[in-house]
Amino acid sequence: MTDLATLETDLTAQIAAAADEAALEAVRVAALGKKGSLSALLATLGQMAPEERKTAGAAINQVKDRVTEALTLRREVLKSAALDARLAAETVDVTLPVRESPTETGRIHPISQVMDELTAIFADMGFAIAEGPDIETDDYNFTKLNFPEGHPAREMHDTFFFNPKADGERMLLRTHTSPVQVRTMLSNKPPIRVICPGRTYRCDSDQTHTPMFHQVEGLVIDKGSHIGHLKWILEEFCKAFFEVDSVKMRFRPSFFPFTEPSMEVDIQCNRQGGEVRFGEGEDWLEILGCGMVHPNVIRNCGLDPDVYQGFAWGMGIDRIAMLKYGINDLRQFFEADVRWLSHYGFRPLDLPTLAGGLSS
Repeated sequence: MTDLATLETDLTAQIAAAADEAALEAVRVAALGKKGSLSALLATLGQMAPEERKTAGAAINQVKDRVTEALTLRREVLKSAALDARLAAETVDVTLPVRESPTETGRIHPISQVMDELTAIFADMGFAIAEGPDIETDDYNFTKLNFPEGHPAREMHDTFFFNPKADGERMLLRTHTSPVQVRTMLSNKPPIRVICPGRTYRCDSDQTHTPMFHQVEGLVIDKGSHIGHLKWILEEFCKAFFEVDSVKMRFRPSFFPFTEPSMEVDIQCNRQGGEVRFGEGEDWLEILGCGMVHPNVIRNCGLDPDVYQGFAWGMGIDRIAMLKYGINDLRQFFEADVRWLSHYGFRPLDLPTLAGGLSS
């Protein structure tokens, strides 16, 4: 029985020293498993005399019961400790404010917002959206738009050219979205009413110019379209975009190879107080160029200029975004500064509509 007392002492010490439930389970198997130490002692009872078996069996079972009870108590202690550790690790301070969701913290870039505003305005007038590739042919970017070879107007665009192909043709980054107008006239029959927003590229960089910028151009081709329609469309656009009740516009003669006559448009504004306000004041600010589509352009696109005529206009999206939202440096649009975007950006779900307000 001295060996039995020693075994009980050893097992009790091992149970108390178990650091986790896995270690405790190892002690249980070593003591009470099929090949455990107590199980081995019980297996020897069959070889004893009846009187000895009775005494030894009672002693071994008492030790087994005490070991089992010690295992149970230690398991409860370990479970409680594990639960306390888990609660400590997973503690949540319910008094902290809830973190804002991505739809609350994210912001739409002003350029994307203005494109959506343009789409809402012109879609309400019955215009479709037309798009084209950023990499264009010289033919679509210049020749079909009435820029003859060697014409000085080509130099005004500071074009990014690619290396010549084997046949001598040079692709380029489009300098305006006008090639989309060409593609539209070549692939669609009149009447045509589209706007063409997109990226454009020119070799220029300063406070008011960047090598890549955004333009939107509009095109109407029909049998009876005239300059009066053009003026009405531009006036309605300016009132809707700048969210004013009325605007005064001034059309000045200008020159563009692809329109004749060509005009630049100024809008009435007030520059007092360090900001520009439209629909009031005595100042004028140029915002876009426009004109009647040149007969050569209509002819180059496979249409008869004696049957069809049209008008077009174009403006810088970055420029009108700066005017509307008080942004004073064009380069800030492309610096990817999250602080700037948080200030000037728009909530993702605040989609611009004419009924609900473009910038509300």
